[in-house]
Parts: sequence; C-alpha cells; structure tokens
Amino acid sequence: MKCRIWRTQVIPGRFEDYERFARETSLPMFQSQTGYRGVIMAGDGPERLVITFWDSDEAIAALDSSPSYRNTVSKIVATGFLTGAQSVEVYDTHLSDVDAIRL
Repeated sequence: MKCRIWRTQVIPGRFEDYERFARETSLPMFQSQTGYRGVIMAGDGPERLVITFWDSDEAIAALDSSPSYRNTVSKIVATGFLTGAQSVEVYDTHLSDVDAIRL
C-alpha cells in the first residue's frame, strides 16, 4: 500500500468552506478512483493535510491523470480559500491500522 500526502494552507476564516468542499467534493472524487483505500484529512491552524491510501504507484498515477481529479483541483483553486505553497509526497506504507480509526 502507498500513501500520498498533499499539504496546503487555508486562509483563516475560510476553514468551514474548505471542510465543506472536502466532504462534498474531494471525498466522493477519491472514493470513485480505482485503487483508493482510504483518506485522513487533518489540519492545525492554516495548514491542512490530505493523506490518501492507494493500492500502488499505478493507482496514484491514475489519480493524477484522472479527469475527475483534475476537475476537483481546478474547482478547489477557483474557490480562493487556499494560500501558500502546496506539495505532494508519496511513501510506501509498511504498517497500517487505518480500519481501526473511528472519528
């Protein structure tokens, strides 16, 4: 399993807008992707992390080229609530208990 970590920042005062977008747009888009295994969305202050779990590097590559992913990226950029630099990191996952996590 692989994990993909997207880091961004949200303009203070726009956190609720970001959370609504994550719940209503990003989450369903991720769930529709082949090889998707789960997601954790986290944040502290303006910083936000989206940690997604995937079957393979190929599944992540398919996400990156997916029209629905690209459309979601365009939509989130157009909202104007992101600020600062964004980055993506990919790691091998060697131990996971994500099924035990209940929020």
